[in-house]
Amino acid sequence: MATNLTEAARAVRTLRIDGYSATTAMGEEDSIKSRWSVDGYEWEVSVYPARVRVPMDEVPWVAAALNLLSQGRTNVVRANLAARLVDPRGSLQASEQKSQAETFIGRKGFSSPVFVYLLPSRDLPASGYLWNDTLTVECTITVLKDMPVPTVPVSQVLPMPSSNLHQHLAELLRAGTGADVTFVVAGEAFPAHKAILAARSPVLMAEFFGHMRETSSGRVQVRGVAPAAFKAMLHFVYTDTVPELDQEVKAVVTSWAQHLLAAADRYGLDRLKLICEIKLSAGITVDTAAMTLALAEKHSCSHLKAKCVEFIVSTPAILDAVVATEGYRHLEASCPAAVTSIVISMRGGRN
Repeated sequence: MATNLTEAARAVRTLRIDGYSATTAMGEEDSIKSRWSVDGYEWEVSVYPARVRVPMDEVPWVAAALNLLSQGRTNVVRANLAARLVDPRGSLQASEQKSQAETFIGRKGFSSPVFVYLLPSRDLPASGYLWNDTLTVECTITVLKDMPVPTVPVSQVLPMPSSNLHQHLAELLRAGTGADVTFVVAGEAFPAHKAILAARSPVLMAEFFGHMRETSSGRVQVRGVAPAAFKAMLHFVYTDTVPELDQEVKAVVTSWAQHLLAAADRYGLDRLKLICEIKLSAGITVDTAAMTLALAEKHSCSHLKAKCVEFIVSTPAILDAVVATEGYRHLEASCPAAVTSIVISMRGGRN
């Protein structure tokens, strides 16, 4: 099955110049003109008896030129001029056809003409094409017509399959096939693959393939991370997803986000860290504000810290309620800088 990508309008005319010898008095910019109508446009074809081909060339040529005279329907009009000398007696074959394409700006008088050079003027008398003081030139104008981009009917388009790479990697993690490192977290073992971990975590890249002490170790002891949080972090490393953060219970999501944010910061997983920040920012309450602020301060989460402070000082009632929580007492003891941020924000609000 063939699909047309373009259409073309074409017109062919034979232009005869009688009394050609009289044109020897014409200059290089002088021409004999003919008007055409092709594809709804007005065109002008000019025949030059002695057109200089290039500025530094003193040899004049028999040439033909095409110019667009009318206003274009579109911004550009693409056209081609082809020309050749013919012998009306039929004694000679037509000369070699010369052609030149041009894109005309579709505003009247804006574009320059396109030229086709046929034969040096001095060679014309001996060529046989000048007969009985008459020169005959066959010109062809071809105008390219834009067509709408062809489309394949929807019924013929196969749906693009969704990516299942994350599923394959999740199964690889679950099965432990080819695992070359085992993390031990609170006595629980997690087999994994160094290359995948290193590709995702700059910390693990340095640990496995740098000069750290565990470079060649097949077992890595992990302290300070809950096994469930470490397992969820590994799942993210392999699949770029965190199902635990998509639950509907906000308190559960907040708890997971707190644990995962700490793990993400520890292993340089910036995307997971940002996801946790977003989840925690959306779930700030009186009960969680102080603890979340302490977490933000500890792990350099500027956006989350600003959200927590904004919530805490939003009203006097909320401030009093947060100050009364156990989390605030923990905040005072562990993060005095965060308390200072609250005080500064309160003063700014009063001013």
